[in-house]
Amino acid sequence: MTRNRLLLPAALVAASALALAGCAGTSDSAGSAATDDDGRVQIVASTNVYGQIAEAIGGDLVDVTSIIASASQDPHSYEPSAQDQLIVSRADLLIENGGGYDAFVDALIESSGVDAPVITAVEYSHDWPENAGHDAESTETPDAESDDHADDDGHDHADHDHVEGFNEHVWYDPHTIEHVAEAIADELTTLLPDDADAISTNLTAFTDGVAGIEDALAEVEASDAGAGVFVTEPVPGYLVAAAGLTVVTPEAFSEAVEEGQDVPPATLLEALDLVASGDVRVVITNAQTGGAETTQVVDDADSRGIPVIQFAETLPEGQTYISWMDENVAALADALAR
Repeated sequence: MTRNRLLLPAALVAASALALAGCAGTSDSAGSAATDDDGRVQIVASTNVYGQIAEAIGGDLVDVTSIIASASQDPHSYEPSAQDQLIVSRADLLIENGGGYDAFVDALIESSGVDAPVITAVEYSHDWPENAGHDAESTETPDAESDDHADDDGHDHADHDHVEGFNEHVWYDPHTIEHVAEAIADELTTLLPDDADAISTNLTAFTDGVAGIEDALAEVEASDAGAGVFVTEPVPGYLVAAAGLTVVTPEAFSEAVEEGQDVPPATLLEALDLVASGDVRVVITNAQTGGAETTQVVDDADSRGIPVIQFAETLPEGQTYISWMDENVAALADALAR
C-alpha cells in the first residue's frame, strides 16, 4: 500500500543547505561514534520522553537533544525547522515513536541524508502489526536486520504513517519501553564498546524501575480488575490495559477527540449516558488537548463525584520517565480507591 509522507518545505531545505554542507555529522564503517568536542555520542529524540530514557541509559556518555520538549508542541502537527534538520544531520543515534505520531522525524531523516541508526518505538510493541514473533512470552527485541525492521541502513523509514486500529502512544506501555531501552543500550554498546559495562549498569537500573511500575500496575489489577475507565482519547490506553481495567469509551468519541474533530451528537449522548450509568469509575483526559465535548464529560463526571485525572504526552519538567509513570499509576490507584 502506498503511504503519503510528510515532506519538508522546499524553503526549509534551501535555507539549511549551506549549514548542512559544513556541519553534517559522520559515522565511520567501524562503528565508532561521531562525537562532539566533549566526546559524547549525539542522540536526537523526537520527544523528551524518549530523550530522557536515552539519558538514563547513556548517562555521561551521551548528549541528548529532544525536538519536542514542551507541552505546547504537538508531535502530530509539528513543523520542523532548519535547525531541527541540522541537529538530525549530526546525530549518531535517532529515537522516534513511529506509527504516524512523529512523522516529522522521518521527513528530517530523508532531507538531511543522515545514516545514523534509528530506533522506532512502536516496532517493540506486541500490538504492532508488523511485529511478527514478538509475543507476550518473548523477551527478545526486534531484529534490526530482519525484513520486518530493516532497509539498506538497517532501519525502515518508509512505513511509519498512522496505522488504522493501532494505538501509537506506546510510551504508556512499560513492557514496550523496556524493549526500547534494551535497543538503546544495544546501539550505544555498538558505538561505545569500551563502555559496555557502564551502559549495562544503567540499563539494569532503568529496567528495575520499569519492573517497579509493572508491580504497581499488578496491584491495581489485583484490587480493581475490570473497573470501567472512560478515556477521552487513546493516549493512556496501554497503561489502563496493563492495570487490568476496561476502557468503556465509545470508539467514535476518542477518535474524534484525538483527531481534533467534533464528537458526533449521538456519540456524545452515549458517552454521557455511560457516565451516568455508574459503570465509569474514573475519567482520564489528555492534559495537552481537549474540547467542548471533553469538558462536558468532565463536568458531568465531577457533578457525580467520579474522579477525573489527567495524563500528558510529554515529560513534565523535573521528572524522569520512571518517576512520571510512577506518579501516573499512583494517581490511577488513588482515583479508583475513592
